[in-house]
Amino acid sequence: MPAKKAAPATEKSTANSGETALLRIAAALERLTPPAAPAFDDMAADAFVWHAEPAPGWLAPVPRINAVPIRLLQGVERVRDILLDNTQRFAKGLPANNALLWGARGMGKSSLVKAVHGAINAKKAHALALVEIHREDIPSLPALLAILRNSKRRYVLFCDDLSFDAEDQHYKSLKAVLDGGIEGRPENVVLYATSNRRHLLPRDMMENERSTAINPHEAVEEKVSLSDRFGLWLGFHSCSQDDFFAMLDGYAKAFGLKIDPAQLRAEAVEWSMTRGARSGRVAWQFIQDLAGRLGQPVTIPKP
Repeated sequence: MPAKKAAPATEKSTANSGETALLRIAAALERLTPPAAPAFDDMAADAFVWHAEPAPGWLAPVPRINAVPIRLLQGVERVRDILLDNTQRFAKGLPANNALLWGARGMGKSSLVKAVHGAINAKKAHALALVEIHREDIPSLPALLAILRNSKRRYVLFCDDLSFDAEDQHYKSLKAVLDGGIEGRPENVVLYATSNRRHLLPRDMMENERSTAINPHEAVEEKVSLSDRFGLWLGFHSCSQDDFFAMLDGYAKAFGLKIDPAQLRAEAVEWSMTRGARSGRVAWQFIQDLAGRLGQPVTIPKP
């Protein structure tokens, strides 16, 4: 039987180069493919941040929460007690409401949510998990709730600075998830949101709807009804000078700042005048500046 003739060298090199090109393309495609989302471990931390990409989304554990103890929040006692009571009921497995914290800038809306979470977990370890979702990721809420629904933990879903503009249709996704969807909100999830706007929409947008719609009342009603999905509306208003001083005294005592109380208040008043406002944020910024000038570290005490 005659021996097989070897393929010409040119044919071999062409085949090899084609195979190499295919391998390079496969490797490039593999690099372009997003990595698989890590599996969700609901006991990995007491707080998580939701990332909508890569789809279907994943939860990143937060080892340390940027929060102040609830006792340091002054001037918001009424809303503090209401939110704390609602959250305590939720942590015990009892019915609780979604909450909208709205009002003046810098008055501790987001700080209160984190402080309440810390206070609950200080009494009972791992009682609640805090999950932060960014406003732009609202359309991915169904995917997030599908993950949390299967967990045995209870979750406070937190969206900071929630608001919508005229072209934004994300509010419809939020409405459906809060109450209007077939599945509805899971029993182990409650939503807390903060906003500078009571109805989450700018006033000029609402007035424009009234002026251009055939039925002005119905046009505005669709958008305003979003805030109705929150059972608790907690208003934060600009603080009085007495509240401002109470915030300062609380911080100074907690951090052991060595300064005469009268001097503390005089300097703080001057500081607030340069900012054109009195608020919890302004008080905190002043305390940071004062501690730096005094050469004293500021260590956040435990809840």
